[in-house]
Amino acid sequence: MNNIQPRSGTSFILKKGQRLKVTDIKGEQVSDLVCFNLNDKEEYLSSGRTIDYAETIFLTTGHLFYSNRSNVMFEIVEDTVGRHDFLLTPCSSDTFRIIYGHTDPHRGCFGNLCHALDEYGIKPDDIPITFNLFMHVTVDGDSGKVSVLPPKSKAGDHIIIEAKMDLIVGLTACSAEMSNNYAFKPIGWEILD
Repeated sequence: MNNIQPRSGTSFILKKGQRLKVTDIKGEQVSDLVCFNLNDKEEYLSSGRTIDYAETIFLTTGHLFYSNRSNVMFEIVEDTVGRHDFLLTPCSSDTFRIIYGHTDPHRGCFGNLCHALDEYGIKPDDIPITFNLFMHVTVDGDSGKVSVLPPKSKAGDHIIIEAKMDLIVGLTACSAEMSNNYAFKPIGWEILD
């Protein structure tokens, strides 16, 4: 198993039919996942289309994830947590400045994804909303207010996705305090053939 160190990220290729297992090694750690079509980087993971077609914001085993062109990019085939987020954007230096009031902010998941995906020619403006693995966000039914709660994941919990096309994947160990119950931990990942 490969490890993503706390508050960092990586990128790699996941071929059609391969499975990616992402593990919360110590518990209560979010991992932001984004992907692009390996053969056409203008096709990318779409939160809006995925939520629209699934008719739910609670995506788990059996759900398909769609691109901006309505093509299936991957499917969740195993999920030991069952609670993730696809509403909120990856944390960034602006997140830490605006929400947390940091004067010397960390670059966050967005900056880590920018760095990790640069080798594939993917630029900052190309990065959409990520699928935030293990992140626990609630939405108030009356006001619509969102709240970020501690992840429900425990040490060793995991999710497995199966690629339905050749993908470039970006993956992080999230850098936001609230998302991770105010502790930063590594994320494990491995490609299963």
